[in-house]
Amino acid sequence: AVVSKSGLAQGITLSLSFAWRPLVVWCLLTWLWPTFAHCWRPLLLWRLISYAYVFCVSFLQGDYYYEYTECDSRGSRWRVAIPHEPGACTGLPEPVRGTECTFSCKAGEFLEMSAQECTQCAAGSYSLGSGIRFDQWDAMPAGFSSLATLLENGPHGEDRLTCNSSSWVPQGNYLESNRDECTVSLIYAVHLKKQGSVSFEYQYPDNNLLFEFFIQNDQCQEMDQSADTKWLKLTNHGEWATHTVNLKSGTNILYWRTGGVLMGSKVVKPVLLKNVQIEGVAYTSECFPCKSGSFSRVPGSSTCEPCPRDTYSNHGASSCTPCNSTEGSGACKKRPPCSKKDYFQIHTACDHEGKTQVIYKWIEPKICLEGVTGAETLPPGGEREPCPPCNPGFYNNDTAICSPCPPGTYSDGMKPCQQCPAGTEPTLGYEYKWWNILPSNMKTSCFNVGNSKCDSMNGWEVAGDHIQSGAGSSDNDYLILNIHVPGFKLPTSVSSHSATEFGRITFEFETSCVADCELYFMMDVNRKSTMVVESWGRTKTRQTYTHIMTKNASVSYTWAFQRTNQPSDTRQYVNDVARIYSISVSNAVDGVSSGCRVCALSTQPSSSTCVPCPPGHYIDALTSQCSECPRNTYLVPHAAPSADACKPCGPGSRSDKDHSLCYSDCHFTHTDGNATLTFDFSLLGSVGTLMNGPSFTSKGTKYFHQFNISLCGGQLAVCTDNVTDLSVSDAQREKGEGPSAVKTFICQSTIIPASGRGFHTALSSQSINLADTFLGATVDDNLDGIRVTPEMFLLSVFWLLRSLEVTSSCQSGRSAVVTLRCNPEKSTKGDLSVPSQCPAGTCNGCTFNFLWESSGACPTCTERDYHQIEGVCKGGHQDLLYVWTEPKLCMGGVALPEKKTLPCEGMEFWVRLGAGVGAFTAVLLVSLTCYFWKKNKRLEYKYSRLVMSANKECEMPVADSCAVMEGENEGDMEDEVVYTKPSLLGKLKAIASKGNGDNYENVQLNSSHSKALVWS
Repeated sequence: AVVSKSGLAQGITLSLSFAWRPLVVWCLLTWLWPTFAHCWRPLLLWRLISYAYVFCVSFLQGDYYYEYTECDSRGSRWRVAIPHEPGACTGLPEPVRGTECTFSCKAGEFLEMSAQECTQCAAGSYSLGSGIRFDQWDAMPAGFSSLATLLENGPHGEDRLTCNSSSWVPQGNYLESNRDECTVSLIYAVHLKKQGSVSFEYQYPDNNLLFEFFIQNDQCQEMDQSADTKWLKLTNHGEWATHTVNLKSGTNILYWRTGGVLMGSKVVKPVLLKNVQIEGVAYTSECFPCKSGSFSRVPGSSTCEPCPRDTYSNHGASSCTPCNSTEGSGACKKRPPCSKKDYFQIHTACDHEGKTQVIYKWIEPKICLEGVTGAETLPPGGEREPCPPCNPGFYNNDTAICSPCPPGTYSDGMKPCQQCPAGTEPTLGYEYKWWNILPSNMKTSCFNVGNSKCDSMNGWEVAGDHIQSGAGSSDNDYLILNIHVPGFKLPTSVSSHSATEFGRITFEFETSCVADCELYFMMDVNRKSTMVVESWGRTKTRQTYTHIMTKNASVSYTWAFQRTNQPSDTRQYVNDVARIYSISVSNAVDGVSSGCRVCALSTQPSSSTCVPCPPGHYIDALTSQCSECPRNTYLVPHAAPSADACKPCGPGSRSDKDHSLCYSDCHFTHTDGNATLTFDFSLLGSVGTLMNGPSFTSKGTKYFHQFNISLCGGQLAVCTDNVTDLSVSDAQREKGEGPSAVKTFICQSTIIPASGRGFHTALSSQSINLADTFLGATVDDNLDGIRVTPEMFLLSVFWLLRSLEVTSSCQSGRSAVVTLRCNPEKSTKGDLSVPSQCPAGTCNGCTFNFLWESSGACPTCTERDYHQIEGVCKGGHQDLLYVWTEPKLCMGGVALPEKKTLPCEGMEFWVRLGAGVGAFTAVLLVSLTCYFWKKNKRLEYKYSRLVMSANKECEMPVADSCAVMEGENEGDMEDEVVYTKPSLLGKLKAIASKGNGDNYENVQLNSSHSKALVWS
């Protein structure tokens, strides 16, 4: 019983994996315990050891794999067995000599390691021989791993955002990257026996997501790679691009790394990856099964073929099973009854009678059933109608086909082509406003990243007076319309050296949606990288959009319409549609002409040959000659030939020599009353830079906004994108020659620091133009509709600029105000800042405000800015000093005059002179006082005599004798008359006695005989 049970146990363990061994041991002990219960303990221990040995040895036969060692100097190697769980058991097979290092298997074969022979792959599988291919992504293939990096701390030190849920996700036919701000790396390690390569297909439609591919060796050292192989270029929506990089022999660790930059609520479009193929492995130890929808009929296949239409196959199939399905189907689904969502209408091309009609067609491949209950039938076609006229620049010549007019001729689309009159030239371009057939330089397609059902469909359909989005196979299809312009040709009279506009594209469109549809307008310059110019979401009324081309290059313009970005296999929003009514492109080199424009003629008499005008010249309508624009004016593109084509520059600005733009020469003058202030801003430098931030996204990613501002001197600021334009040289980037470089007066870039994101350098992306037109410099609060906020007024000069580039949020374009404020405490370069209430530089996204405080922004110093100080007189000399008036609010200009020394008289001289003059004045005053006192006495006497004479009628005593007695002096005989001026009280008494007639003055006579004699 023991033997039979142990034999059975040994057979069972052969089919169990090593992970289940503890459970198996427990089960065996439980099952065999009744047998061992009656045995002695030594016997029990011996039996357990023997069973464990048999169990381990038997299990090792299915729990190891073979691998080759490194080749030695003689080109030989050994085959060794390696357990899946190192150190778990012993008894592995002994190493044996392996095949030669140069050995390899052919395509369709794999190396069977037990026999060390190449064996054909079975039917239903394939092999590349010396390569590995990954084209099935139902699950993450063996060897691939996805590693997420934690984000750095937020602005307030909060916990880091966990990225455990961020990874590359298998989606059947492709891998999809993360959509958040985590940095996620897809890693695969491969050991090459010889030099090889890796190639893969990818979609990278959104520059808000950073995408790089690099390689490391087994020492984690990054392999040498050029920038154009490390940073992947953007792709069109729905376009798969192929990327190939050479690999060295030895260990190569491949990294596909992504990281999002989310600064809004807009959803980031992920990176898609498929068809990863690695060459140089010398052999493969297994074959790959065919993916669903494909098969390999015979053994030894190197590829799998897609199942034909009306068949399907499962994973690893050697044949396809009949079924009503599309080509390459991996499942058989029941065909539903046909509905209105299964057909669409189109306009037929004009027939020989010039007629067209609306007809209906089933969506191909047709997967619905007709003739069943509830099924819709295909509607009959509409009535035949006259075809629309030809587009301008084309003619039909009484046929059903519109042909372009020959060079040098023009047509409005309804009349025959005519020669342009003398002195004129054709206006080249495209003007499509009638849509009977798709123009020859346009193409349309349909694309879905998850399936290929709509690959053969038209993305857009013509509809007479407009072209509209097609039906598609599902709601998340990209419906693509493309027009290619090989280059631009300016009119003969316009100089290409001074042109700021080489061409423009204008289109009129509308969208009508129930779901979250979106219409993208993109451009690809010189087939280097595709960038989204503008996008519109949901329903938009009929409107016009214009984009200006500022360089002469080959460009492709693309419109991509998607009804919803949610994965879908059905068509629920069939009525969601985008319509384009007209598309016009000016100055296209291969364009046609709808009219003629006046050109400049040669100065030779009776000449009708058009000649180019020098830069900054316009065509005089009277003489048809080139005339230069007046000073400080600029030439407006597409203006009528006249002097009005030259527009004056704004205040404080001047035009360049080509009259192509206005700029500041760093000088500004302002007159206020009798005072004139002169500013010289050249000390501030021609271009200023402001790094604003840091700011943080909703998930904690740190970023900065960098503003480059061209102040004066004519040198423009440049912002570049070093993520999608790393293939551009540094010299080209500094000149703004990259396809995504922005060269203008004020531009903005988003800077993501290298720390915390896993990238090796700081990243610059999303460069935008904020201002490309200099309106002028002023001290007023309003210029050309741009107002300055009141808090900016403080000895400031305002630089006002504007960008005419219209965006969905700024219908009138963006504007910018740079306030130059005098601050003597700052350096001459000064400091740039933004308003505190708008830390991003703008509060509404359209008007930007900058404050540049600097001592170099102060006015130029004049004689009014200093005053004179006189020193004391010492030793007959006096100093005159000149000092600045505080606070000093000026820079440069006039300098302080040198100190002056003048002769002067000392203080002692003036003291002596003053004392002499004072003494003389005192003596003079005393003398005059005495003189006038004496004279006053005499006048008193005369007055008294006069009073006495006036009162003769009064009774007076008779004198005894009139003679002078002997011994009496005449002087003694004189009576002394004393006149007393009435006092205030006496005057009052006199007034009171007026009624009695008593109104006399009292006079006292002094004599030797009588003491006093008084009349009253």
